[in-house]
Amino acid sequence: MIESRAMGVMGANCYIVSCPETKKAAVIDPGADGKRLHRWILEKGYQVEYILLTHGHVDHIGAVDDLRELFHAKVGIHEGDADMLTDGRKNLSSYFGPAIEMKPADFLLEEGQVLSVGKESITVIATPGHSPGGICFLTSEGLLSGDTLFEGSIGRTDFPGGSHEQLLDGIEKKLLLLSDETRVYPGHGSDTTIGREKRENPFLR
Repeated sequence: MIESRAMGVMGANCYIVSCPETKKAAVIDPGADGKRLHRWILEKGYQVEYILLTHGHVDHIGAVDDLRELFHAKVGIHEGDADMLTDGRKNLSSYFGPAIEMKPADFLLEEGQVLSVGKESITVIATPGHSPGGICFLTSEGLLSGDTLFEGSIGRTDFPGGSHEQLLDGIEKKLLLLSDETRVYPGHGSDTTIGREKRENPFLR
């Protein structure tokens, strides 16, 4: 149900969450290479209903408009990061080159919201700190943690709107309450589990 590819020069993980029965799907964090992502999705035969964003930094949103147009999918982001789609300074792209600006989101995501993708569900967990509107997505197969929680690390908080204390609070009060067996699919790098991060992550001790 969860498939991934690292996209762009920053290697941000783009995920597809799909329903095997209906072939309906959501794309999570399409950061770059929209044409490559399009080919991948077509090969799978998925019907993309949503493009969902864990946060609004450029390495996670770069292909949003390409896929939105190609699949006529609805784009969702948390209110705290919504203006990053339309502002190259806020999404950090203008610091690395030409500003990348997208159309506004089609809808806003909020804590506890549940989205249906065929017969599968995606639940929104708000975990601000890496960015003001940072969120994670919980599915039956695991947690898509964006840039909140990584294997052996946590998201950086030195970007505008970041908060180390807020990030740790969300991780400890929401993510670490999940079962130890919960698989974690992060925004960069390899997947891990909640139990492993409880035991080994130096930022969570």
